[in-house]
Amino acid sequence: MAEIRTAILTVSDRASRGEREDRSGPGIASWLATRSVNLVSLSLLPDEEEAVAAQLESWADSNNYDLILTTGGTGVSLRDRTPEATSRILDRAIPGLAEAMRAGSLKHTPYGMLSRAVAGIRKQTLILNLPGSPKAAIQCLEIVWPALAHAIAKIQGDMSECAPAK
Repeated sequence: MAEIRTAILTVSDRASRGEREDRSGPGIASWLATRSVNLVSLSLLPDEEEAVAAQLESWADSNNYDLILTTGGTGVSLRDRTPEATSRILDRAIPGLAEAMRAGSLKHTPYGMLSRAVAGIRKQTLILNLPGSPKAAIQCLEIVWPALAHAIAKIQGDMSECAPAK
């Protein structure tokens, strides 16, 4: 597969107001830089469900991205609405990705079970919610990374038989 065209959206009230540095989005971008990824967009929004849904929808509908990663807003606080925003715009869910991230996160912290992250498809784009913590976001991405290129190829119409995972 060619380079994976990727967008990263950090969802954080405090970072969007300049009260703290966004370390998650740039941290994910740095991790992706060592893989076959073409980072096309890196953006930051507050925890506003409407704005997050609109951004995800716009990116997915543009056909400019193979993969959209969100970071932040997946927990249980009142303002955490990223899963709701994502679910609203998905054509199809891929629950196994989020389940794998939660299961893997439990090896590092009991708080992994509090994640409400979702994953799914809109048009020909894979969308995946990651935690807001830079460390947890990378840990979760490492868990699902072996399956993402295959998933993207299938989403975009690859009809070949499934090869064994590497």
